[in-house]
Amino acid sequence: METIMTASGAIAEDSSAEKTASAGYQAFRLLQFAFVVAPIAAGLDKFFHVLVNWDQYLPGFVNNILGGHGHEFMYVVGVIEIVAGIGVFLRPKIFAYVVMLWLLAIIVNLLMIPGYFDVALRDLGLAIGALALARLSREYA
Repeated sequence: METIMTASGAIAEDSSAEKTASAGYQAFRLLQFAFVVAPIAAGLDKFFHVLVNWDQYLPGFVNNILGGHGHEFMYVVGVIEIVAGIGVFLRPKIFAYVVMLWLLAIIVNLLMIPGYFDVALRDLGLAIGALALARLSREYA
């Protein structure tokens, strides 16, 4: 049992069972699960290309700037995504914001490639979801 003060100033008892039954807590856990699994899965797939050839999401001029080492750069991206997913599991208050910013960077990248605007829009939805997780983490993490 946890003693809390309500907005009206009354003192109330809040059990952990009541907390876990709340819609806010359940939303927090669902979003946390999603933002642990998705970045780790996408990060691992940068090495195995089971889901997609991730190199296609790197603009040609970026590959040129990297001296033609865009494929190797995607390995670095994969490691960052794996670390971000683990971070959301361990420290969602911090890493949910990291994932949100990472998704915003991905959106900027996608807007530089004709034909991927729909994926950028999807990632905007994911970035908003990561922000929701970050906000819920203040209450439930």
